[in-house]
Amino acid sequence: MNDLDLLLTPEGSALLDEVRDTDPARELAVATRLRREHPAELVSAALGQARLRQRAVAKFGAEDAGRMFFTPNGVEQSTRASVAAYRARRMAESGITSVADLCCGIGGDAIALARAGIRVLAVDRDPQTAATARANAEALGLAGLVEVREADVTEVDTAGFDAVFVDPARRGGRGRIFDPEAYSPPLSWAVSAARRAPRAALKIAPGVPHEAVPEDAEAEWISDHGDVKEAVLWFGTEPGAVRATLLPGPRSLLSRGLPDPDVRPPGRYLYEPDGAVIRAHLVAEVADRVDGGLLDATIAYVTADTLRPTPYATAYEITDHLPFSVKRLKALLRERQVGTLTVKKRGSAVEPEELRRKVKPQGPHAATVFLTRVAGAPAMLIGHPV
Repeated sequence: MNDLDLLLTPEGSALLDEVRDTDPARELAVATRLRREHPAELVSAALGQARLRQRAVAKFGAEDAGRMFFTPNGVEQSTRASVAAYRARRMAESGITSVADLCCGIGGDAIALARAGIRVLAVDRDPQTAATARANAEALGLAGLVEVREADVTEVDTAGFDAVFVDPARRGGRGRIFDPEAYSPPLSWAVSAARRAPRAALKIAPGVPHEAVPEDAEAEWISDHGDVKEAVLWFGTEPGAVRATLLPGPRSLLSRGLPDPDVRPPGRYLYEPDGAVIRAHLVAEVADRVDGGLLDATIAYVTADTLRPTPYATAYEITDHLPFSVKRLKALLRERQVGTLTVKKRGSAVEPEELRRKVKPQGPHAATVFLTRVAGAPAMLIGHPV
């Protein structure tokens, strides 16, 4: 029996409940005590699953994570629940009622699709991963909408489904895979599968080169609470469209094909675009919204003279603009009694922690320093969020 089989027994289920809140620091003592009454392999499986569930809370929330089953790779590679739910809602709202979920992993996306009322065929070639996805559908009461199949996705007939969703593996034995053709399966195969379906969505790494986006696809970059999570290629929606979507919300910024903003001297406000906006190359759209320009032609910081709040960028009021100098920054912070210093950088080789050690901020006040370039020259801009 493998770990999952052991945990799905009545004894395994009861033991999982008992160890669910185990402090990792006390794991050895807990294991020693439990092995007096339970088989050692079951105790190890339960404690290992408890650790994975604790890690999964950040992605799935405490309630779902406490009922689901995970593998180490599954926790690492699965979609954050909020992102999967957004994508599933978008499919459901477009009229999709059935999806072939290829490379389903532990079933995170299949769960979101089923909760949106969509019938799902979830496919993965790894036996343990497929079994975990099946157990998760059952644990969350969604087995009636989710069929899990252990198979090679390249051999699955998706005819009869309204859409396909493909999430190729982007990690190998040496870590992250950056070449889309080294995905498993390759991006070219996923695109071919998408084009054979009425509609499709392909989950890819947010760092994908824009030139790798097919002309007949819509490209969407998604962030959650400011962290860029993924890019999605949509087929059967708006060919050529580019958008950045921010969660929670959702709020979507659509490309209008604007030219690059002009470079201008620092104004009273600095706008830091959301990461999804930057990945989607939509900084020009933000600059247009705030009537701003760029501090430097190669850096995604927008400057403006007026405050125009936008959900697509964080605004800071700038109080000082100086050439880069650790000595001058240290003196200014001492004068302002700044003890809490947030360091942000783009286009600078200086490490934030190294700078903090050198300036030794002390005092009751807070400030943000931007290490960047202004018209090509190293500069410091000091201010605070508004």
